[in-house]
Amino acid sequence: MSRAMIAMSGGVDSSVAAFLMKEQGYECVGATMKLFHNKDIGIRREHSCCTLEDVEDARSVAYRLGMLHYVFNFSNRFQECVIDRFVRAYETGTTPNPCIDCNRYLKFEKLFERADILECDYIVTGHYARIEYDDTSGKYLLKKAVDENKDQSYMLYTMTQEQLKRTRFPLGMLTKPEVRAIAEANGFCNAHKHDSQDICFVQNGRYTDFIRQYTGQSYPEGKFIDTDGNVLGTHKGIIHYTVGQHRKLGISLPKAMYVCRICAEQNTVVLGEKTDLYAKETEICDFHWISGRIQKQPVRCKAKVRYRQPEQWATVIPLANGNVRLVFDEPQQAVTPGQAAVLYEGDIVLGGGVIV
Repeated sequence: MSRAMIAMSGGVDSSVAAFLMKEQGYECVGATMKLFHNKDIGIRREHSCCTLEDVEDARSVAYRLGMLHYVFNFSNRFQECVIDRFVRAYETGTTPNPCIDCNRYLKFEKLFERADILECDYIVTGHYARIEYDDTSGKYLLKKAVDENKDQSYMLYTMTQEQLKRTRFPLGMLTKPEVRAIAEANGFCNAHKHDSQDICFVQNGRYTDFIRQYTGQSYPEGKFIDTDGNVLGTHKGIIHYTVGQHRKLGISLPKAMYVCRICAEQNTVVLGEKTDLYAKETEICDFHWISGRIQKQPVRCKAKVRYRQPEQWATVIPLANGNVRLVFDEPQQAVTPGQAAVLYEGDIVLGGGVIV
């Protein structure tokens, strides 16, 4: 009998993933990752993860399913690879995606280490995505979920062939209402529990408050300038801004203007009109091809440069330095440094990287 470690956050998705794996005949153990201490980062609200309630909910479901349940303290790794990277990104004028970092360095790195220690064959999560083996290429494919409204394949582009081989996503063929119905039918305590917010360690969505509290630093004011270099006013610190932003700029302007660029070295924020936000191409670093085969020739595919964006036709051009140039058929709005660009061929994820 194959043994599976279920990553259990205390939410309904991972709980149903555990149930489905048990139904398929796997020997299952539950694992909850303790990623941070709420008191250490100033969180007191109920809509956060890593609370005692979340651990108890995960343990309750594991007990109901007759599973062993472990809690692993990965707070040091989470701080180093997620929180610190998040803070550095805003300090250098880019916009991070901490969920991708968490998947890369915690769920599919540290958790695999513990799975090996406990002699588990597979890691199982509640992600909405699919994994299939392609007989023709001899490769594992990462594919979009059937429910495109919940699809999380964008967040998983860093997965390797070995990780895909040893990972199961039982929810990839289900919709969220179907998942909740399964949880309710089995009497799970979290059947109607809220979904956790995207940035689990940021209090009430105010990431700037979190950064100041976490670092103990203040961030100096600087100049707003237009695309010609003319001074428009004073900004309150570059951590407050991201490309595409046009609200809460804090200055009076004669017309609607948008953040087009953040220059950390000069401590300036460049404002422009909406048309100035559009770009036909961008460079992508830290690029990962899921097949493991680095492409040498241009590739036609679709791409998205943020999680909720519809995919757009583009040409991917490999560069000599290992990066790729992404050239869109049509200019795209607010291509934001620090965010992920992810490539698709139909419902298959080809790979992705970080926008330079």
